[in-house]
Amino acid sequence: MDKNIKDRLIFLLPIGLVLIAGLFYFGQNSFFKNNLSADEAAEKAINYLNNNILPAGTTASLIDISEEGEVYKIRVEVKGTEYQSYVSKDGKYLFPDAFDLDAENEGKGQPQEFSKREIPDVKLFVMSYCPFGLQTQKMYLPVYDLLADKTDMGVYFVNYIMHEKIEIDENLTQYCIQKEQIGKYDEYLSCFVKDGDSENCLLSAEIDQTQLNSCIKNTDEQFSIYSQYQDKNTWLNGTFPKFDVHDGLNKAYEIAGSPTIVINDEIINIESRSPEAFKQAVCRAFVSAPEECLQVLSDTAFSSGFGLESGSSNNQGCGQ
Repeated sequence: MDKNIKDRLIFLLPIGLVLIAGLFYFGQNSFFKNNLSADEAAEKAINYLNNNILPAGTTASLIDISEEGEVYKIRVEVKGTEYQSYVSKDGKYLFPDAFDLDAENEGKGQPQEFSKREIPDVKLFVMSYCPFGLQTQKMYLPVYDLLADKTDMGVYFVNYIMHEKIEIDENLTQYCIQKEQIGKYDEYLSCFVKDGDSENCLLSAEIDQTQLNSCIKNTDEQFSIYSQYQDKNTWLNGTFPKFDVHDGLNKAYEIAGSPTIVINDEIINIESRSPEAFKQAVCRAFVSAPEECLQVLSDTAFSSGFGLESGSSNNQGCGQ
């Protein structure tokens, strides 16, 4: 969506409409009579957007509408991007956002604030076979697809392993794909998190196996990864084999386990391991957030481990 459309939609949020939203959430629906049906309210809102807000040649279309307390919540699509807005039940007022005052009264924490940059630096530290690392990689992928061109975003590895040699093999595979075939990484990872079939995912993502093997060999020689795996005297606390590829970053950020999110050199926690919650955290790291941040992603967390089922966001980890 171009800047003109963005500016026109943002214009829908004057102070007066925020006050109206407050009336809704304090239950003052007696101010509004002659309520419209959901379909009638949606039609009126879409017509208003198309005739008064959006520039000529650009139209909004309805995705769905649902009842949300004293208002209707509508989801609309403009030029392939989804937006969420609210319309009063009498069809008189349209506004693009609402605040859950009850949730705030229940002590819901404010989003974590951290330093901002023109190009945010986003690092996700994982162990490739940690179930909760896999959960966050599934969370990471939609945000990477959305914001990779606007950020410095990547997957990094904790400096020890907890899931046998297969984890070393996979860490090296993902490290080298990112290092030398970065354009194929998201396709590979999207495949791997489904069922862990690395060989099939290398084929489906069309990874250059010769280039990958060379990188793995050189990385192993540089960091003595497999030799340290064979020598238990080198293991962390005598228990966990070391994986030193990102050891300096682990020490600099004091990474304790998988997963750990670092944005603009600060460890951050997000309320939910959903793509939308992660996107919002990344977007708060911009000095000026790009229009991609207006796009709504899924607010449902994936399950831990392999598979694309939905699950709970309990913030568990490996080694933490």
